[in-house]
Amino acid sequence: MLTIVEGRVLGSLLEKERTTPDQYPLTLNALVLACNQATSREPVMHVAEHEVEATLAGLKAQGLLRYVHPSHGRSVTRFRQVADESWGFERPAVALLGVLLLRGPQTVAELKARTERWYPFASLDEVEAELRALASTGTMQLLERQPGQKEARWQQLLSDEAQQSVVARTESSGTSARLAERLVQLEARVARLESALADLLPEHDVPPPIPPELAVESFE
Repeated sequence: MLTIVEGRVLGSLLEKERTTPDQYPLTLNALVLACNQATSREPVMHVAEHEVEATLAGLKAQGLLRYVHPSHGRSVTRFRQVADESWGFERPAVALLGVLLLRGPQTVAELKARTERWYPFASLDEVEAELRALASTGTMQLLERQPGQKEARWQQLLSDEAQQSVVARTESSGTSARLAERLVQLEARVARLESALADLLPEHDVPPPIPPELAVESFE
């Protein structure tokens, strides 16, 4: 099983490969920033550069990562994941596992909304079918519904879960279901807008993503 930091590094590489392919493979600095993002991460982590470097070496030794040495005008070493190849996962499975590595246990509805830029699942039933297929391979499990939760959540079994996520979810369990659903819908809308802007504008002109907490305030 991967460590917490290995899970965050690998999840970040999986995410950037699919959502910002023009910037992929990632430099060490870009990967550190991706690991420590304040958005689309639960919990938010503060991983030091030397921790990421050590983790990269460990992932390479496991056959889950490759170094891309400078060439074609690039002056620094970059890094790309090969975990999907090593594990034999197709795009739908990679999308679900990647989001779960980055954000901890989630409901089927949350996973459908948050994987939209990774892979366009057609329905909640399609998401659940993929989750159950992964569960049969031992890489996923359905958690029992906890007090205060309307739906059960799915958890990946590739990496240790950061303990902070348990605390964060316990504290957030009192949030109304309606507000949680609005947040998921808003995240999906923001993701679609970011994707559209990335197609229309040069990379440096694309505005930074709207922090969900600010977006929710304005939405209300």
